[in-house]
Amino acid sequence: MKDIIKEAIYNVVSEWVSIDKIIVEIPKKRENGDYSSNICFVLSKVIKKNPLDIALNLKEQIDLKEIDKIEVKGGFLNFYLTKEFLFDNLNFILKQDENYGKNNIGNKMKINLEYVSANPTGILHIGHARGASYGDSMARILKFCGYDVTREYYINDGGNQIINLEKSIKARYDNLCGQELVMPKDGYYGQEIIDIAKEIYDEYGKYANSELFRNKGLEYLLSEIKKDLNNFKVEFDVWTSEQSLYDRKLVDKTLKYLKDNGYTYEKDNALFLKTSLYGDLKDRVLVKSDHTNTYLLPDIAYHIDKYNRGYDKMVDVLGADHHGYVPRLKASISMCGYDASKLDVKILQMVRLIKDGEEVKMSKRTGKSLTMKDLIAMVGVDAVRYFFAARSLDTQMDFDLNLATKKSSENPVYYVSYAHARICSIISDYGKGVNHNLKYTTINSDWAIDLLFKMYQFEDVVKLSAKTKEPHVITNYIYDLATLFHSFYAHEKILTDDDVYTSERINLIKGVKIIIKNALNLIGVKAPDKM
Repeated sequence: MKDIIKEAIYNVVSEWVSIDKIIVEIPKKRENGDYSSNICFVLSKVIKKNPLDIALNLKEQIDLKEIDKIEVKGGFLNFYLTKEFLFDNLNFILKQDENYGKNNIGNKMKINLEYVSANPTGILHIGHARGASYGDSMARILKFCGYDVTREYYINDGGNQIINLEKSIKARYDNLCGQELVMPKDGYYGQEIIDIAKEIYDEYGKYANSELFRNKGLEYLLSEIKKDLNNFKVEFDVWTSEQSLYDRKLVDKTLKYLKDNGYTYEKDNALFLKTSLYGDLKDRVLVKSDHTNTYLLPDIAYHIDKYNRGYDKMVDVLGADHHGYVPRLKASISMCGYDASKLDVKILQMVRLIKDGEEVKMSKRTGKSLTMKDLIAMVGVDAVRYFFAARSLDTQMDFDLNLATKKSSENPVYYVSYAHARICSIISDYGKGVNHNLKYTTINSDWAIDLLFKMYQFEDVVKLSAKTKEPHVITNYIYDLATLFHSFYAHEKILTDDDVYTSERINLIKGVKIIIKNALNLIGVKAPDKM
């Protein structure tokens, strides 16, 4: 509707302003219209007339069948939709059902979403859970909007961290064999390392070798990571191994290209990359003085491989400690002759768990840092996913465990879920189906009209979430929709002896139910029928 109104305004003012100068917004207060435009203030600067006079003139020239009336307020044009338009949309919602809100703004654009990508050296923690929630929600939203989405996990199994993993498991294994425990520098101390060593000892006794420590360690930890992600309702289409980049000689080819094209130089026995040529703060080490590669080199090869797979856009979700890494990565991509603007890096900020007003840092089960599994056990998958989806990824977050487990309207996921369950109960009591072609002669209240207008906004909200890559746009919308439903329910009786009155309201709440379920599905949260 914003686009329809914008086009109607443009048809009148095209002589003076371009269409991109026309802004149509939804006012915070509905008394200022369903939609509002400040075009008269923009136009006044061009034609040197009073905005109010311009507004009064434009009001008479704009004619849209979907608009009931246009009011002028302080120079703003305020547009009010017809009730008939909102009623037609309600019937459309009922017909579309699970497809309501679906659109094709993506036009099959190929997008690669890479998220989580935790090193296979330990169990997933709560930061990984936030990244998993974001990535999976965005994949669902983008697919709903017609994008061709590939969900990818990059396995860092080719660097020093894997050597340290191997040494850590061997140290625990040697200890089981009766030797003194000597953990390597930067070793891994998690319970899972002890468990892997014990499995190897139980199966092979004192005859295990280094390759076994590496392979068993990776196999065990990747299996645990996949179990946790599956339990969190997060899937991946592609699992790319860093080691495979070395095996396919892609790292060697990347290094040769950078050397041959004069982008490297030696200093202090190390090989540096001239990333400062492309806006980085300083040049970066590619190969260290001990002849081992830094993380950057295989990462360049990995991203070049993604470019060569033909994606139109790539999104990386990285932790807050990678903020300074982005310029050097983009500089490297540019050096290799690719369009760095195709890569969009999302920075995931830290999460603090709060219980009884205090930060929770340790797991009672392990005495170590809290894991994704711990968090799910405390509050459940749906609450975790909803709470993470409700906040922008680039803001630090306090996750209130007390609030997430409350069975009251204070808890947003409970509040939204209860709206869905309540509607299911009412429809069940009604016991009849819905009529997709009602004329709606009894629905007149502000509570109902506000609800209908909010329902109409859903497709625009989904599009906005896809364009901005922000799932919290969806979550905020669901909460507002649930609030309007609860208000409507508090003021209007739904089940009565009047069949026309009742059937119209059943249709209305059935439409709300459809949207809540569709919206929750986009953030990976179940819509319960009972609570």
